[in-house]
Amino acid sequence: MPEDIVADGEEQVAWMMTPYHAPVLDQEGSEFGTTASLLGDEASDIFHGLAVKPNSGHQLLELEAAHVVKITTRAVHTDLSPEEAAALPAYQQERWYHLGEGGLFRKRPEWRDG
Repeated sequence: MPEDIVADGEEQVAWMMTPYHAPVLDQEGSEFGTTASLLGDEASDIFHGLAVKPNSGHQLLELEAAHVVKITTRAVHTDLSPEEAAALPAYQQERWYHLGEGGLFRKRPEWRDG
């Protein structure tokens, strides 16, 4: 099986190809939200994370790239426990950039420490 095809048949993609409104899954495979925006520097190909629209609530949440295990054509898989996913911090809006298909790209010049 090619490396970019994971065991469940999903094709793994680069961060800039993250599907808009794709399910964001915790480590148990449960959906806790959907992708709303990418956080990163497209020109330098640096992925900082995602803005996630939670299934419960309206305020976007911030998911750091370090917690993203893989991105596929169908979903974003994380290493977060359900409790950690529920405790993600609110997203602090920066600058917005349009992606194709109605998605958004947000550029974050710096990521907050700790």
